[in-house]
Amino acid sequence: MPSQRERRGALSRAGWMVMGKGAGASALEVGKILAVFLYLFPAVSLQCKILKCNSDFWAATSGSEPEADVEFCTALRAYSSCVRRTARTCRGDLAFHLAQHGIEDLMSQNNCSKEGPTSSPRPRVQPPPPFQPQPPRPPQNTAEPDICHYERSLQRHPNYTHCGFFGDPHLRTFTDDFQTCKVEGAWPLVHNKYLSVQVTNTPVVPGSSATATSKLTIIFKNFQECVDQKMYHAETDELPAAFADGSKNGGERHGANTLQIVEKVPGQHVEIQARYIGTTIVVRQVGRYLTFAVRMPDEVVRSVEDQDNQDLYLCLHGCPSSQRIDFRAFRAHAAAESQAQGRAARPAPHHGFTHQAAVAKCKERLPVEDMYFHSCVFDLLLSGDINFTMAAFYALEDVKVLHSNKDKHHIFERDMHNGSHKGACSVLLLLLNLLLLVLWTEGCSTHL
Repeated sequence: MPSQRERRGALSRAGWMVMGKGAGASALEVGKILAVFLYLFPAVSLQCKILKCNSDFWAATSGSEPEADVEFCTALRAYSSCVRRTARTCRGDLAFHLAQHGIEDLMSQNNCSKEGPTSSPRPRVQPPPPFQPQPPRPPQNTAEPDICHYERSLQRHPNYTHCGFFGDPHLRTFTDDFQTCKVEGAWPLVHNKYLSVQVTNTPVVPGSSATATSKLTIIFKNFQECVDQKMYHAETDELPAAFADGSKNGGERHGANTLQIVEKVPGQHVEIQARYIGTTIVVRQVGRYLTFAVRMPDEVVRSVEDQDNQDLYLCLHGCPSSQRIDFRAFRAHAAAESQAQGRAARPAPHHGFTHQAAVAKCKERLPVEDMYFHSCVFDLLLSGDINFTMAAFYALEDVKVLHSNKDKHHIFERDMHNGSHKGACSVLLLLLNLLLLVLWTEGCSTHL
């Protein structure tokens, strides 16, 4: 029977699993094409669950060497069953068809029956072996290169900054600007030399311009001797604790452990540590939607590859003006409408929240009336989904952990007004100076 190494060679020839030491050149080419396809067309490719099937099979067969061929066949049947369950949503997916052909080839090569168990029996508990003293091992140098530790590689303490994206959705940029946006469909949150983050937003309420994040894809790019390229994908009810290839770190390189995934709450809260670029990412599922928060050094934030193609980098530049929602006008309208309903003794809106009820509910979790509180009220009035209260709460909690300046944890509406007021004053002062210059010039001409 073929060995485990030969089986991995078969995986490469089949072209459906490209990670691991045994991957051949042709499989790597397929992997590159597939990665690009998944990144460019997430709305098509990432709708199905084929990546989870691949990850589960890889985890079942690569963690340890199966002692019996029956174990390999069992894992293969489980993989086949998983792929069949994705057939309805994955018919047009390249990875789905590659997996189908790969399974057929491996079934044939390893003489596996299509009928049989799809999970391994519970292993018998073996008594521990008798203690045998081992000779001391020489100390090994396990230190990772300094270049794989961002802070260690610098001569100074870096300036960290934060971006958050949550709710209907609300965006806090790296410059602490706070916006409420439409941005339906796929949009880039972060895009620089080291990683890319893309979100897909879907309408919360039919006919409304407000959306929320249902999918998120993060690509960590190859970085010297530290990490291999890795992709992380999450969507509603699918918040994995591993990268798309089933691994939990940066791969086979010397500094691989400087990129790690930690599952804080299964299915609800994942943290990704990328110490080689001094970056921490928090992904949560709250209700039916995802939230995103990142802590990143300013130097990494601005390490753009193509300066002319960065206008849609939302965390850096904010949402385009055409995609922004004037949430203050919405709130004023909602308050006026709520007062009119109170005077007329009308029933609450169809979504179940009056302005007063939304304010009271948000106060329970967000006692400070900052922009997170106002975001909570906006979301409840617009959607009626109580889970948005927790989305705003967790977004603020992530700020407290990730933002290096505690004085900027809360952003208040007056801060936003002050920023726009200063801009308006600057323009007014410039116009006044120009007017004085014109008058002075005309006066000089008259005297001459």
